[in-house]
Amino acid sequence: MSSADEIFSAIAEERRALAATVWDLSSEQWATPSLCSEWTVKDVVAHLVVPLVTPVWKFGLTMVRARGNFHRANQLMARGVGRRYSTRLPELLSRNADSRFTPPGNGPLAPLTDVVVHGYDIRRPLHLVHRITDERQVAVLDFITSTPSRGIFPIPDATLHWKATDLDWTFGSGLTVQGPAASLMLVLTGRTSALADVTGPGFERLANSAE
Repeated sequence: MSSADEIFSAIAEERRALAATVWDLSSEQWATPSLCSEWTVKDVVAHLVVPLVTPVWKFGLTMVRARGNFHRANQLMARGVGRRYSTRLPELLSRNADSRFTPPGNGPLAPLTDVVVHGYDIRRPLHLVHRITDERQVAVLDFITSTPSRGIFPIPDATLHWKATDLDWTFGSGLTVQGPAASLMLVLTGRTSALADVTGPGFERLANSAE
């Protein structure tokens, strides 16, 4: 993905695909715990809708309420949007799919990573499948392990050799941790449930660090 236009096009496609996935979910499915700690499927969808319907100044006020805690502010915003829009969340995600909003200090790879990783957070507990192109998965993995993403995700252990088994991508050196690209994304962003999908000589050290 060589241009911002290509990345924004990918973001729009992934938003619309996710909106289609969640459009007809039952109440029970909306309430299903996602892979994102303490968030339900509905919370995660609401989080993805937040920047599409909320002015930046309002997020600033929420940061004040959360006493500067970014993750707490995210939670407050997501739950507020979830309560306000409820059944309209899929519609809003689809209708605003072409939004080019990017978080301050980050380019379009940040929202692409957001919708791809959170898509897995939603679909996996619901046992739903969605095919993401290799190009997009590589772009997300590169962003997660890059300097610009520091502060958003846990710092990846570059002394481990991260290797995707279903496409051409590696990062770091040392003992190998390998698995499907999607599972590596989840492990690298702190989803410990995906540890069951990875193997290799570096797994024990990785598992110990996650405890």
